[in-house]
Amino acid sequence: MPHTSSSPFHCFRDDAVGESDATELAARIRSGEVSAEDVARAAVQRARLAQPVLNGVVAENYEQALKQAASLPDPDAPFAGVPMFIKDNTDVAGLPTGHGTAAVPANVARATGAFARQMLAQGYLNLGKSTLPEFGFNATTEPTHAEPTRNPWNPAYSSGASSGGAAALVAAGVVPVAHANDGGGSIRIPAACCGLVGLKPTRGRVVDNDAARDLPVNIVSDGVVTRSVRDTAGFLGHAEDYFRNRKLQQIGHVHGPSGRQLRIGLVLDSVNGHPTDPVTRSTVENTARLLEKLGHVVEPMAVPINKSFPQDFALYWAMLAFGVKARGHKLMHPDFDKRKTDGLTNGLDAMFRKHFWRLPAVIWRLKRSWNDYAQHMTNYDAVLTPVLGQTTPPLGHLSPTVPFDLLFERLNSYVNFTPLANATGAPAISVPMALTEHNLPVSVQFMARHGDERTLLELAYLLEAEQPWPQITRFSATAYDNAVAEML
Repeated sequence: MPHTSSSPFHCFRDDAVGESDATELAARIRSGEVSAEDVARAAVQRARLAQPVLNGVVAENYEQALKQAASLPDPDAPFAGVPMFIKDNTDVAGLPTGHGTAAVPANVARATGAFARQMLAQGYLNLGKSTLPEFGFNATTEPTHAEPTRNPWNPAYSSGASSGGAAALVAAGVVPVAHANDGGGSIRIPAACCGLVGLKPTRGRVVDNDAARDLPVNIVSDGVVTRSVRDTAGFLGHAEDYFRNRKLQQIGHVHGPSGRQLRIGLVLDSVNGHPTDPVTRSTVENTARLLEKLGHVVEPMAVPINKSFPQDFALYWAMLAFGVKARGHKLMHPDFDKRKTDGLTNGLDAMFRKHFWRLPAVIWRLKRSWNDYAQHMTNYDAVLTPVLGQTTPPLGHLSPTVPFDLLFERLNSYVNFTPLANATGAPAISVPMALTEHNLPVSVQFMARHGDERTLLELAYLLEAEQPWPQITRFSATAYDNAVAEML
C-alpha cells in the first residue's frame, strides 16, 4: 500500500498496544489487563501495515517474537513483553546484520552484541532490525540500494539518521521504544526529525557496543528513542541496574522534574559558521523564554570547544569511512565488497586519504575536548542549543547520490550541533518543542556535565509537563485505515 501524500501516517488504534508508552504497556502486561501475546500480535500487525509506507524494518523477527511472547523468559523484568526493534548495526543472534549497505552480504549473527544483551535484559521483545543509512554515516536514512525510510509526520521528508528506522517506527506508533545509537547525533537527529525524546548517554554510561571499543576516540553511545521522558528515564535507570560504571555519578531512577533553579547556557549558532535557520532559532529562543518563566537563569555562552573542532570531527568521520573500506572484510564479513559502497562513504574515504597526515593532531585535540568541555561547564548546569541547524529536509536533499562536495556542504550546515557531545563524551538530549508549517517537529538539545543525565531528564520532564509534545495522533490515519481494509 504505497503512501505518496504528505499527510501524516500513524498506526495508533484501539488494540492491545493502544497509545501506551512502554512504561504503561509494561504495567498493563504485568497486571494482566493485556497479555504479552496480544501486545505482540498487535505490534506485528502495525509493523506489517507501516512497512510499505515508512520502510523502517530491514529484518523481521515476528514469528520468533510471537513465540517468545507466549512464554516470557523473565516476566518480572521491568519492560517484560514490550515490543521494540534493534538497529541493524548491532548483532542479534539468529538475525542478519546489514549495516545499511549493499557492500555487506546477507549474514546471520551467531551471538548477540554486548549492548543488545544489556537492553534485552530489561525484558523487551525484539520484533526485528530497524533501518539505517550506510554504516550510519549519513544524517538521513536513504540507502542507495533500497527504498528510503520516511518520516511519519510527513512521508515526503527525511526521518533523520542514522537511527532513522527506529525513530519512524516509534513516532508512527508501531512500537513505543526502539534501540538507537549515536556517533555524531544518530539518536538525537532522528528523534528531532520525528518528534521523539532521544538521549545520548555519557561516554561509558552503558555497555560499549562492539564497534566502539576499538576506536581511538570512542564517539559512539547506545540508547533508545521514545515518545515519553519516563520511557527514556526508565530505560537508563534499568540499564544502570544491569551495569554500573563506578567512574560516573549514579543516575538512579528519575521520575520527574526537580525544584532546583538551574543556570543554563544558550548557544544559537554553531562554531562552524553556518547560521541557524529562523524556525529553529525561534524554537530555541521560545524554549529559553519558557525556562526563564519557570525560574531558571538562561544566558548566552560561548561554544565550549576549540575553533578547529568542525574540521577535526570531519576528518575523524572520514577516517571511519576509510577504515570500513580498508578493513570491511575483517570488521563485517569476509565477502565485504567495497565496490558497492555509496557516494558518501567513497567521498569521505577520498577526503581522508588526502588529509590523513593531520590525524595524530586531530585525535589529540578530540581526546582533550573532554577536559575542555568539563572546564567550560564548571559554572553551568546545562546548555540549550538547536539539535540541527535547519528544519528537517525533504527526501533527496541529503541522499548519498548527491555529488559529494555538495552533500558534504549540506551536511555541515545541517549537522552542526550534535557532534560536540560525541567527541567530549557529554550527555545530551533532544526534545520536541514545535511543528513547522509542513507538520514536521522542531526540537531543541540540552547538554549537561559528564555523568549528569539526571539534570537532562529533569529538564525534559519539566518541558513535557509545561508544553506537551506535538502529537501525531491528532491527525487522521486514513492511510492506515485503507491498509487495514485492503488486508481484510
